Order: sequence, then structure tokens, then C-alpha cells
Amino acid sequence: MEGEHLARELASLHAASWGWALACCGRDPSAAADALQQAYSKVLEGKARFGGQAALKTWFFSVIRLTAMEQRRSIVRWLRRAPDREQPADEAPASSSGKPDRGLERAEAAARLSRALARLAPRQREVLHLVFYEELSIADAATIMGVSIGSARQHYDRGKKNLRDLLGDDLRTS
Repeated sequence: MEGEHLARELASLHAASWGWALACCGRDPSAAADALQQAYSKVLEGKARFGGQAALKTWFFSVIRLTAMEQRRSIVRWLRRAPDREQPADEAPASSSGKPDRGLERAEAAARLSRALARLAPRQREVLHLVFYEELSIADAATIMGVSIGSARQHYDRGKKNLRDLLGDDLRTS
């Protein structure tokens, strides 16, 4: 694919790529921005080349996923070399008092879903994100994840069941 055409196609995928980078980086916007920038750099520098064996979106999502994994491994290695460093605690969102509104209810539901997704195994979380948020097929998700379609389908089925169970547990404890 020609450089200028590739750049236009990647630009059209930017919003979806950003969402996928967030998912690959545990919803950390800073890490997602770094991973996405590195993925774009790999493409522009020719370190990652589109061969046409899959759809462009599928290929680029694979580049993002692998870049995010490399980034995580790099952070883990760094933390192992500096074990005395404190890790920042997640800040809890401020809650408002008063009459609940629909926006608050939606935010609470989104928070429950986010907590449940975070408790899934990484592969289950990845395949569910790709299928539901990115509207990809399980076959495309398998390609991005670097697993067989049977494995992706198994992670998909188990992920849906586990998510259903976790959301049921979360609703019973709220």
C-alpha cells in the first residue's frame, strides 16, 4: 500500500485505534498514547509493514497490541530493577451527594462494567473488546491476538460467561 494512501487509511482508523490502545493498556490514557504513537512510528519507519494478508484494521490492531505488550514488558523490567519505587494509587472518582440522575446511573453502570472487565483474564478481555467495541469478527480478533480461531472462540465464550457472572456478583454486592 502506498505511503500517502496508508496514512489516510490509518487516519480514518484513529478513533478505533485509540480505543483499542486504551484497552491494551488497561485504560491508562498516557500508556495508550505512548503505545499508539510507537505503533504509528513503526509503520512510518517501515518496521511494521502491511502485507495485505488481513484487513488493514486487523493488521494495525495487531501492531498496537504487540507494541502495548512490549511497552508493558519494558515497564515490568524497569520496576524489577527499582523495587523500592512506590506505585501510584488509583484515585477514586469523586461522588456527588444529592438526587441521583441518569448520568450518574450510567456512570455507575459503566464503572461496574469496567471493574468486571478488569477481572477477566486478559485474552477474554481482549476478544470481547475486539468483537463488541470494535465490531470485528472472532476470526479477525484471533488474527489480532495471534491465536487460532478456536482459541479465540473459547476465550470469547468463557469471557461472556465470566462477565455475566461477575456483573451478577457486582450487582448483588452493590
